[in-house]
Amino acid sequence: MQPSLDLAARCGPVELLLVDVDGVLTDGVIAVDDHGVETKHFHVRDGSAFDLWRKAGKRAAILSGRWAPAVNRRAAELGIAPVIQGASQKGEPFRKLIAELGLDAAQVCYVGDDLPDLPVLRAVGLAACPADAAAEVREAAHFVTQVHGGRGAIREIVEVILKHQGVWDGLVARYQVPA
Repeated sequence: MQPSLDLAARCGPVELLLVDVDGVLTDGVIAVDDHGVETKHFHVRDGSAFDLWRKAGKRAAILSGRWAPAVNRRAAELGIAPVIQGASQKGEPFRKLIAELGLDAAQVCYVGDDLPDLPVLRAVGLAACPADAAAEVREAAHFVTQVHGGRGAIREIVEVILKHQGVWDGLVARYQVPA
């Protein structure tokens, strides 16, 4: 992992959670049935994390090298927009996205797991990856999760950021009301 600024300083300004899909939101398996239909498995805790992220007033987006209808469907269910798919080179779409959103790269946490993610990971304020990311990605990351991609990695990252921003306890308190 990269040293330099400490994690709290990197988490502080984050307003956009930008994530890759395969190997981050999923376990990286691309299952194709006999009819050519691709399926992906998404972890429910990552979905809950995006809900908490939105409740904290933050934005989320997807930047994926592949394209799959399941990604658009899951993103719509979770209120994630914009969704950029089919971006084999991610640097230019990333720069365009933050310009359109009026954000600085320091305000972005990008979560990636493989070599095509490196340009964006090296550009953002907080670079994160799942525990099973490629070695080069883990080396470039400021934060590596304890869990693998598709197993709640986004949930772990959201919790770390929101705790450092001082809003986690208030969000969790909403769920601790007795029935």
